[in-house]
Amino acid sequence: MSFDTVIMVDWSGGNDRGATPKKDAIWTCIARAGQAEPPLYHRNRQIAETYLQGTLTAEQTAGRRTLAAFDLCFAYPAGFAEKLTGSDDPLALWDWFAARVTDTPGFNNRFDLAGQINTQFPGTGPFWGNGRPNHDVPHLPRKGRDRTGHDLPEHRATDLAAPGAFSPWQLSGAGAVGGQVIMGLPMLSRLRHHFGAALSVWPFEAPTADIVLAESYFSLLPASYLTGHAIRDAAQVALYARALSALTPDQWQTVLDVVPTAEGWVLGLGHQDLLKGAAMPDLTPPPLRNDCFAMPQGAHWTPVDDALAHLRAQLSPITATETIPLAAAAGRILAAPVIAARSHPPHANAAVDGYAFAGPLPDGPRTLPLHPGRAAAGDPFNGTVPDGHALRILTGANIPDGTDTVVLQEDTAANDTHIALHGPLKQRANARKAGEDMTAGSDVLPAQRRLTPADLATLAACGTGQVTVHKRLRVGVLSTGDELRAPGEHAADGQIFDANRAMLLADIERWGHAAIDLGIAPDDRPKLRTILDDAADRCDAILTSGGASAGDEDHMSALLQGTGTLALWRIAMKPGRPLALGLWQNTPVFGLPGNPVAAQVCALVFAHPALAHLAGAQWPTPQGFSLPAAFSKSKKAGRREYLRARITDGAAEVFPSEGSGRVSGLSWATGLVVLPDAAAQITPGTPVTYIPFASFDL
Repeated sequence: MSFDTVIMVDWSGGNDRGATPKKDAIWTCIARAGQAEPPLYHRNRQIAETYLQGTLTAEQTAGRRTLAAFDLCFAYPAGFAEKLTGSDDPLALWDWFAARVTDTPGFNNRFDLAGQINTQFPGTGPFWGNGRPNHDVPHLPRKGRDRTGHDLPEHRATDLAAPGAFSPWQLSGAGAVGGQVIMGLPMLSRLRHHFGAALSVWPFEAPTADIVLAESYFSLLPASYLTGHAIRDAAQVALYARALSALTPDQWQTVLDVVPTAEGWVLGLGHQDLLKGAAMPDLTPPPLRNDCFAMPQGAHWTPVDDALAHLRAQLSPITATETIPLAAAAGRILAAPVIAARSHPPHANAAVDGYAFAGPLPDGPRTLPLHPGRAAAGDPFNGTVPDGHALRILTGANIPDGTDTVVLQEDTAANDTHIALHGPLKQRANARKAGEDMTAGSDVLPAQRRLTPADLATLAACGTGQVTVHKRLRVGVLSTGDELRAPGEHAADGQIFDANRAMLLADIERWGHAAIDLGIAPDDRPKLRTILDDAADRCDAILTSGGASAGDEDHMSALLQGTGTLALWRIAMKPGRPLALGLWQNTPVFGLPGNPVAAQVCALVFAHPALAHLAGAQWPTPQGFSLPAAFSKSKKAGRREYLRARITDGAAEVFPSEGSGRVSGLSWATGLVVLPDAAAQITPGTPVTYIPFASFDL
């Protein structure tokens, strides 16, 4: 059991939406084998139905089995169809609606028809939500709580099982789906009769025909999966078309194995994990381009800005993606924009403890009778506050119906039956608007953003439970040189302790990547080659220190030269200068200088942004601040200089020595003073640029 083509349809109950693509309109998308075509906008139902009939005919002619899935209830709660048609057959109900619905691009009778249907049931209802302003439709209440005694369930079993599903009786307001159903069933009826035996309706009929219709629901997959289109409806049809078309025959057998009832069922409900796996496969990262480090390498010195611009233009993300729980996402990089699953706040609510009433309140003293009950966060008031009355309300509670304004508790005097207060008080004072922070369907955070603790709070507030992120960039750190010993080992004369590796590994961790300790490599090319071979299998990028120049013992440069990818940049900067860049088995290698200060400065200036970009983040630019100098220096033109610095009494003080081997200066400093490429004469008070280490994410 499988389908060659999947067509997803987001239906609408409204009138013609105009020529420009819009939200809350009709959108369709075709997908085959996990590849979706661009979604299509249809301005009204007549155009959309013609398109669907023609497309299904073309697929049938081409010999392709087609599933057409609609974000539209295919049936009503038990008892409704039998009351209207004398049978519980939902397909007979389709025909019943097709015979009674009037539909043109500018007008339809869904509200009037719903009111007429309500007269056939006891009490008031089941339909509600008269959406016509200033016009009361007979027998159709405007609010759901005005119904009583109609003896029908509010939801189908599938609605209760689907998270966040709305009742098909609601015709207007937030989350209304009832209008779509009334205006969608006639279209489904006509498609069914047009194609005859070549079409079946799941789950009421076996899904064995050339064309199968099914009910979908666009909240089975996380909102974080929606990408590629600014309009949410368009992104939804593309996502679900891609996911369903990627299912295997065995997976289809599982998804379609449902015991049919007259209430129907949502396709894929209960099998969300299958849809997630199909919608967001583990992507294979693109290979790094072989010319990513290649710059024209004459004898000239490369300015820092030119080198950074080249890296930014040539590098691109090389990590795959994964979907993880929000609680585990701190420090991770978003691979797709996050769209709010729910507005925040979802309802208008109180900003203070006090009393809610209908505002505004005119100037002067006033006494209001207290209505019984109260509203609290998580325990909303169930009812309507009469005009001229007040209700006790606590911070965060939904604003009760009949009220819109809150008076601060401290500004009232109260007893068991009344409150006394003094105006004036503006309407909606001390009340937060629904969605004033974020609205459902809006973009919350963009792709390429590294998530902060505050971001997690923002995403949690709008209902995001999972996010799609880039996998952590695995960065290996390797020190080279026979003279190096690990700290704590015995060091003979002529040997030094390896200061770079501990520093660079800590840098990598602070930058949010996965740090891999590659140890110390001797000045032995065969052994270094073996170490690099192993590192290329374990790492996405490699930082080395030492051996980055062109001397006899600069084995790293020599090996990269042998791959044909070496770019030995002579950077016009101090400290730093030699920067060996290349690819080892398609893994980027950043060859940093051996002196600790030069290694750290080059890591901050070049590796920090380049690795972030490779990991999928936006290219980070460190923020600098203009401060008066607390030192004197005469600088020649031709290279940029980075001085270890800290702030003393509001001025930038620099470390007494500029030597690259004076590693203690990195501990002394809290940032870097950056002197420009041009000549400069610095005296105390001269403005200089100070970049704190925090701007490099340290």
